[in-house]
Amino acid sequence: MYTSLITGKRLTVINFTIVAYFGLMWGIYVYQIDTIFTNFLMQLLTIPFFIAQFVFLGIGIVHLIKNPVSYLTFFSVVALAACVFLTLRSFILV
Repeated sequence: MYTSLITGKRLTVINFTIVAYFGLMWGIYVYQIDTIFTNFLMQLLTIPFFIAQFVFLGIGIVHLIKNPVSYLTFFSVVALAACVFLTLRSFILV
């Protein structure tokens, strides 16, 4: 169903984009960057990226099972899994 739309390259780019977003969000929190623009973007994008983490982790796992493994795609799925783990862990510790 999705195999024609999601290729290994697209999946890798999407996964690294999601991981980069949450990495930037963590950096903004740690360095206490508080501007109207960053607050607006965080309010606008956090919930869609949070949901996309789980969706693309599932798609990535299925893609890795059904297709030959590319090291970059495998690394992006592992990075996304770590991002999901850390995101969920941050909710538990708060």
